[in-house]
Amino acid sequence: MQFVLTGFKQDLGFRVFAFSRVEADRTRTEYTVRADLTLSRKYLIPMQELPLLCRNLLARCEDLGQSSSVTFGEEDMSLYASSCAAAREAARGKKRPSQRTVSGNLSAAWKGHTQPGPAHRSTGQSNSLGEHASLTPAAAAPDPISKD
Repeated sequence: MQFVLTGFKQDLGFRVFAFSRVEADRTRTEYTVRADLTLSRKYLIPMQELPLLCRNLLARCEDLGQSSSVTFGEEDMSLYASSCAAAREAARGKKRPSQRTVSGNLSAAWKGHTQPGPAHRSTGQSNSLGEHASLTPAAAAPDPISKD
């Protein structure tokens, strides 16, 4: 047995979904499920989820008897909302904390205030522009290719 959504219509504050129950021998039986849109907003159920929830309601109903109409009521919506809240809480509990390490000089990179490390310090004097004399081209090592 399988339920197939065949359409829907708006009936005042309700969305009425039409389903066909298809049996193994391909016989079809028509059913409708009414969902109160005010209650769906109250329980924060998105409109897109209503058709699937209504189909699941039909699948859970073992004996529909002669009734071809079912209502997706407040009890069902409340149960669904609480199970969603529990799933969100479980997912939040599984979330790993951030692995970032906090630097002692956190804002220095974007402010441009970086202090040179021991590898960048020189023993030379600074010129008027703040450049170290040992890093200027005049103080560079002689060219190994040139012959004096």
